[in-house]
Amino acid sequence: MEKKLHLRNILELNLAMLLISTSGALGRYIDMPVPVIIGFRAIMAGVLLFVFCKWKGISFRTGSKDRPTIILSGVLMGLHWVTYFYALKLSNVAIGMLSIFTYPVITALLEPVVLKTKFQKIHLLLALLVLVGIYFLVPDLDFSNSYTKAVILGVISALCYSLRNLIMKTKVGSYNGSVLMWYQLVVVSIFLLPFIFIMDSSGIKDQWLPTLTLALLTTAIGHTLFLASFKRFSITTASIISSVQPVYGIIIGMIFLGEIPVLSTIIGGLLILTSVVIESVRTYR
Repeated sequence: MEKKLHLRNILELNLAMLLISTSGALGRYIDMPVPVIIGFRAIMAGVLLFVFCKWKGISFRTGSKDRPTIILSGVLMGLHWVTYFYALKLSNVAIGMLSIFTYPVITALLEPVVLKTKFQKIHLLLALLVLVGIYFLVPDLDFSNSYTKAVILGVISALCYSLRNLIMKTKVGSYNGSVLMWYQLVVVSIFLLPFIFIMDSSGIKDQWLPTLTLALLTTAIGHTLFLASFKRFSITTASIISSVQPVYGIIIGMIFLGEIPVLSTIIGGLLILTSVVIESVRTYR
């Protein structure tokens, strides 16, 4: 019975990863300005999560001392999404997704600074492995090259995501994951609402279905399932399994967009994902 339950939990976590990894192909497919896509994504996902929390009877109450942290995490989440989607638009699913998967090693380097934990020398070696991986992702260090810009934006996106995860780590125990996600979506929606009116958002008439898919499957269901997995697995185990995300994303990109990664991208990706698995297995032990 316990084995069956464990298998079900593993399958649920993999389903969460599969749903979240659709962001790569959808980000490339939806033809609207990036702030408009993320604005609509946040508003739609926010409405869906609000209905879900009301249905489940989950309290939206937060402590006044926690609100600045929750608002800051929303700003970082918005920056993470916007820079990630620009990286996707400038390159392809493989480069966009692999460059943001530098975040576990960035987190390992930032954790001693942000949460005052002990610094570990192996993290410098893993950071070096990630840098070599990035070197393979970037064909030549030319700032006019769109792939170079994409990798830089991907790493900025990873930095924002790492900081968001570190500051949220202190709050996850006190509140329901769906409520925290909802508050972050509200912050993103408020900041990006003006762009829906300033930029050309007429594309939503033809693109509402993929945008709704991004809001429902990727954001509302995918992220909620992933947050729920933290109750059943250690953050480390969840991180190990989450490193399949770019693999799922690249396969989805190959099937739906016909984007086949080149050899240098595969080598760079393997180096980055190796560092993620080493760090995850090491902390798990």
